Amino acid sequence: MSIGSQSYADDPRNETVLVHVNGQLVPRSEARVSVFDAGFVLGDGVWEGFRLVRGRVAFMERHLDRLFAGARAIDLDIGRSRIELAAALYETVVANDMVDGVHIRLMVTRGLKKTPNQDPRMTVGPATLVIVAEWKEPAPALFKRGLHLASTPIRCTPADMFDMRLNSHSRLNLIIALNHAIKAGADEALMLDPQGFVSSCNATNFFMVKRGVILTSTGDYCFNGITRAHVIEQARANNIPIELRNFTLSDVANADEAFVTGTFGGVTPATKLDGKPIGTGKPGPRTEAMATFYKRLRDAEGA
Repeated sequence: MSIGSQSYADDPRNETVLVHVNGQLVPRSEARVSVFDAGFVLGDGVWEGFRLVRGRVAFMERHLDRLFAGARAIDLDIGRSRIELAAALYETVVANDMVDGVHIRLMVTRGLKKTPNQDPRMTVGPATLVIVAEWKEPAPALFKRGLHLASTPIRCTPADMFDMRLNSHSRLNLIIALNHAIKAGADEALMLDPQGFVSSCNATNFFMVKRGVILTSTGDYCFNGITRAHVIEQARANNIPIELRNFTLSDVANADEAFVTGTFGGVTPATKLDGKPIGTGKPGPRTEAMATFYKRLRDAEGA
């Protein structure tokens, strides 16, 4: 069965959620943006994912830091303050009577265009803001079976070409990489950087373990993952050896275990690469330890 790092258990309550659209809470079936919106026309915008844990938006300040940094990088005026965005997040989850087990996606685009083209000077209104909150828990198979990865010819790009560290609405390179993986019978793509070293997966950050040492990329070409940063911090805080350095697909093939990280799934095991088991082909002890440390940290946000 093909799954993915974004696979989730269906919840019928999501059919009737209220969606925040430019300050208005509207039923899911009525949530709309214009066909002239910059996000629809050419993917001109940034987004952020959050988890609601025991009534609190986990790591909200770090996520807002990343959102505003991304907006500055593309010269996008969000038009709302951090306080206003935080209020909008909580307004949305409160209106939906949500407390726990919720994933939130906040999306900002440059707004309405005078005509469909890429020139930002053709924008005729304020930024568009949409917040979708849903009851979403990762599919249980993600943790029992682990992700099956496939290497792909699609490379991660440097910042002066297309900065992977931006949560951009433009994801075509990542979708193409994922399609390669799906056609190869895998769940997610493992992507290389321009020098041929392992960088990240198409939707998550990648870690491998060899002889008890956790390895991850330098961070120059991968997502600016908040969960990635937490895992690095938690490893160091708990005296678990961890290195940020270059390594190859051959190193991954000979690893003892591997896992990926992301806001939605937290720490998720990766058990195969290109059809062959990574280590024993099962979640390993370092993966389980880091999943535990991260969950404790996230749960403490809702304490």
